[in-house]
Amino acid sequence: MKKIGLYVFAGMIGGLLSFAITDRFLDNDTVIPTEKNQAVLTNHTNSAPYTGVAFDFVSAAEKATPAVVHIEARESETLAQQRFQDGQRNPFSDNFFDQFFNQLGPNFFGPKRGTGSGVIISEDGYIVSNNHVVGFADEIQVLLPDGREFKAKKIGTDPSSDLAVIKIEAENLPYLEFSDSEAVEVGEWVLAIGNPFSYLSSTVTAGIVSALGRDLDLIEGKRTIEEFIQTDAAVNPGNSGGALVDAEGNLVGINTAIATPTGVYAGYSFAIPSNLTERIVNDIIANGNIERANLGIQGYDVDEELAEQEDLDVDYGIYVAQTVPGSGAQFSGILPGDVVVGVNGVTVKNFEDIKKEMRFTKVGDVIKLDVMRDGEKKTINVKIRKDI
Repeated sequence: MKKIGLYVFAGMIGGLLSFAITDRFLDNDTVIPTEKNQAVLTNHTNSAPYTGVAFDFVSAAEKATPAVVHIEARESETLAQQRFQDGQRNPFSDNFFDQFFNQLGPNFFGPKRGTGSGVIISEDGYIVSNNHVVGFADEIQVLLPDGREFKAKKIGTDPSSDLAVIKIEAENLPYLEFSDSEAVEVGEWVLAIGNPFSYLSSTVTAGIVSALGRDLDLIEGKRTIEEFIQTDAAVNPGNSGGALVDAEGNLVGINTAIATPTGVYAGYSFAIPSNLTERIVNDIIANGNIERANLGIQGYDVDEELAEQEDLDVDYGIYVAQTVPGSGAQFSGILPGDVVVGVNGVTVKNFEDIKKEMRFTKVGDVIKLDVMRDGEKKTINVKIRKDI
């Protein structure tokens, strides 16, 4: 995966840390002013306006804004205490560090809370947001743009894609349908709609699509799915889970992260494409929490040198050096020395190929691996097991 330089801090917008710092050290009505710079004229030429782009986004904003909600997520005392106790039992867990740093002050790592945004995707109250907005919480409140407030139930989460689904009990709600993010092009106008800094509700900002398919290692975990739409629409803490829409107001993404050296908007924001979101959201609604796991092989991409060194019959694929104890690969009979050349009938030449083919695979799924062993091609069924 590509890495961002040390200068750029990739922060989850609306995440707990940003919110906690803002909430702890600033009054709710405090606005941090930006540095004032003198305006400078630049060279320009007069030309007729480009008529292919709308001069405003009023219609798009009117269509999308009613479906974007404000979310307040809290961890109850009971859940916080359970997290603390889990840390005591396992000194190698993150909860152990919660316990350790709790000595820094009263409730420094007490019940977690944060705010973010969400998008209503059905008239009966299903809402998509980010896992980092609601994943930790067991108390979730949703505020609609029309002022109505509801308690929400968490339907499920997928940490690997940073997506989550919650639901409120309501009818005839305004909602957005998923549009085709494959049709999005670099350079086209988009709007980001959300609730930055927790108090600037229903904020609309505009920008263009700067890049597609960004994989930036923003999401923590062994198995992650990242295909971000990059934009320069202004997005800040609190926008997480909000809508990215095109100039017609169609939902093309879920705003998720920013890349910045300061913790606030610095020109780069990232959204999960709607096609990816729709697939995972449907999976969450059908199955609840999604847990993905590794195949359980360790090895090397095959090249000419490795093929000659190991006397292999193929010059592509993944050479299995060893299998992870307790993994699906080990239990299914994958052996060191095997060369994986296909997954579910699709040829794979390296680890990036197998990652792409397995990005939606979850615990309990069965995949078909094509392997070369002693000059023969075998197909082996592998049931994906939970990581140990």
